[in-house]
Amino acid sequence: MKLTNVAKFAWATLGYNILVILWGAYVRATGSGAGCGSHWPLCNGVVVPRAPGLETMIEFTHRLTSGLALLLVIGLFFWALRAYPKGHIVRFGASMSILFIVTEALVGAGLVLFEWVAHDASTGRVISIAVHLINTFLLLAALTLTAWWASGGERIVLRGHGIGLWLFVIAFLGMIVLGVTGAITALGDTLFPSASLQEGIAQDFLPTAHFLIRLRVWHPMVAIIVGVYLWFLAGLIALFRANPRIHKIAAFLAGLFFVQLVAGLVNLVLLAPVWMQLVHLLLADLVWIAVVLLAASNFAESELRQNLPQSAPATSSPATAPTMR
Repeated sequence: MKLTNVAKFAWATLGYNILVILWGAYVRATGSGAGCGSHWPLCNGVVVPRAPGLETMIEFTHRLTSGLALLLVIGLFFWALRAYPKGHIVRFGASMSILFIVTEALVGAGLVLFEWVAHDASTGRVISIAVHLINTFLLLAALTLTAWWASGGERIVLRGHGIGLWLFVIAFLGMIVLGVTGAITALGDTLFPSASLQEGIAQDFLPTAHFLIRLRVWHPMVAIIVGVYLWFLAGLIALFRANPRIHKIAAFLAGLFFVQLVAGLVNLVLLAPVWMQLVHLLLADLVWIAVVLLAASNFAESELRQNLPQSAPATSSPATAPTMR
């Protein structure tokens, strides 16, 4: 797969956005979300804060890097318009990237304007955290597909895959649930830190504990369930597909999720230090990207054609193709 300049820029934009996401998590983990007050897009009522404190610098840096991320995605969009004809799949991916980075900025603005930052533990913040996580996943998916298609990846065909499509729907829903529970758990660890692992586990089951503490117990269980399912899916796809690229992505996904589970255990034992939270989030984003790439490869046009009956013409309707059992 030879990378064009557009493809290189698309992958670089994806990588940069991952760094911005990690810095956003650092803002949350350090309680610096209120560093610019309740002002947006200004910081404490000014464009550039004077003599800022540490929390203000952390939050202001996040806004600057987020602004650059927006500019990079806009640049990718216009480059795609120039480099590809009307109706090309790369144009579609770039358009979706624009949409989700704008909504990402709006959700971030809402967090600030409604003061769902710093030490706020309201239900509104929990809901906004979940929405933020889902939008972040959609943004990463759009950027990943844009880079994949710009690198020569084929158009996705969803019809004609039968149960195979639903297996991936379950995988994506499972990853979203896992990501949401992870984000809520990270918020609970930040707002209600434990002095020891034993104390933290005891707090999780106290009926009088804050709901953020009691929700923490769900994330490890969801992680194990989703992990087992992704291993099953990766093995199944590798079994039914002869494409070596699909085999590599499936193996990468299976191995990466194992590393993610180990990182989650380390994060739990170490009582969620900031650096480990960032590692855990990075691995979660990479797992999500791996699932997106596995789906894109599995549902590529060429994979559907290879599964058509030998006597069927190439123009046969995808709906009549045999399904993966």
